[in-house]
Amino acid sequence: MVYATAGRQLQWTVELSAAASIGDAIEAARHLAPHEDIPWERAPVGIFGELRGRADIPAEGDRIELYRALRQDPKAKRREHLKGARRG
Repeated sequence: MVYATAGRQLQWTVELSAAASIGDAIEAARHLAPHEDIPWERAPVGIFGELRGRADIPAEGDRIELYRALRQDPKAKRREHLKGARRG
């Protein structure tokens, strides 16, 4: 289970039953890091960069990721960058 901010990466190893869901893994990690400022309930989740649902069952060894919100849509940022480059 991983979560990253701009300046820090956090990782927790949790052991669960074979029938445990991504949501169960999140709860287990949350108990290991109760004082961390992490959007446990609202953050999108995924496995190895692919969005997944909290009810999905991960395979053994999957890296479950909590994603933080982007400050700006990458496509919009690129369009703005290209507009500025064309003017200059």
